[in-house]
Amino acid sequence: MSAILDRGSLLFASIAVLAATLLLRTSAPWLPISFFTPLLVLAVVYVPGTLLLATMLGRLGGLGVVFQRDYSPLLTCTAMAFAAAEIPVAFAAWFVPAYYLLIAAVLYFALLMFFAVRTVFGLENGIAAGVVAFSWIPLVAAAFLWGPLRGILGMLASPFFLFYAWYYLGGELSGLGAGMRSRQNFSRMLHAAAVNQHDGEAQYQLGLIYQQRHQYTEAVERFKKAVAIDPSLTDAHFQLGRIAREQGRARDALAHFQTVIDQDERHSSSEVLRELGGIYVAARQFADARHELEIYTERRPYDPEGLYYFGQALEGLGETAAARDAYARAVEADRTAPRYRRRFTARWSRLAQKRLS
Repeated sequence: MSAILDRGSLLFASIAVLAATLLLRTSAPWLPISFFTPLLVLAVVYVPGTLLLATMLGRLGGLGVVFQRDYSPLLTCTAMAFAAAEIPVAFAAWFVPAYYLLIAAVLYFALLMFFAVRTVFGLENGIAAGVVAFSWIPLVAAAFLWGPLRGILGMLASPFFLFYAWYYLGGELSGLGAGMRSRQNFSRMLHAAAVNQHDGEAQYQLGLIYQQRHQYTEAVERFKKAVAIDPSLTDAHFQLGRIAREQGRARDALAHFQTVIDQDERHSSSEVLRELGGIYVAARQFADARHELEIYTERRPYDPEGLYYFGQALEGLGETAAARDAYARAVEADRTAPRYRRRFTARWSRLAQKRLS
């Protein structure tokens, strides 16, 4: 999916879906679909519904902003996933009845959509799986409304309608692809800049892109190149530490975080202290965790994650009342956080509430 985002084309993806559907109609002519129906359903029903679900479950912000930014990338990935699932069915339908293969094709499409949602939106695995699991709801709604919807889709596929729609709405429609074009242009610019062996910033920015897409092997490679070129890139050390911690490599994480502290203890609003505290809590070094997290929660008193770790450290030291207070503060911090932040804070509020119950 990352390669599709970097080098893919919505036009190519659309042609792939049309060609795959035409091939399927040739091998299974009894299927009651026209060759353009799947593409229109994806563009008009499935992708907007998936965008809405991702915005709600992932708490990505305003739907209008997300739609403008991510509609074209998600439609491109979805169209390629649909074509990849449809083409094997179309070929196999020459030898086996197509309905035997539909379940496997649907499961394969769902798997590809999981990676697409995770890559486009940068969501955690559980949320991405939830978005895909509920993405059938817009299709069911469309099935109930198929009578009038079929007429609307037929009108949308009319050459006359497409001509006038492009003539009058071409600017707005082309704007939907601006998000993907800007991503691709930015990625190409960074890859071009990374050719310069002395440009650590380009390597660092590419690392952030791969990290957001959950491609941690490529992200680590880019961050390591960045710090090899310029050891003063504090955030590259910080991100290496975060990835190492997520992967369970505590010793590597501690080494990177120590470099961050040596360079700037207050980097990223002192979040390195929170990360260290989380490592010490996991290692049951509660006294060390308390030391780091006490400083952090004084500087960031409204961070649910830091307060949750602080509560764990206090609980591990037997300070039950103080731990419960920290958990209660974590819940309150999430409740009063801005909406765009709750995508990141809700998890810690839930964990703190479990500790309080």
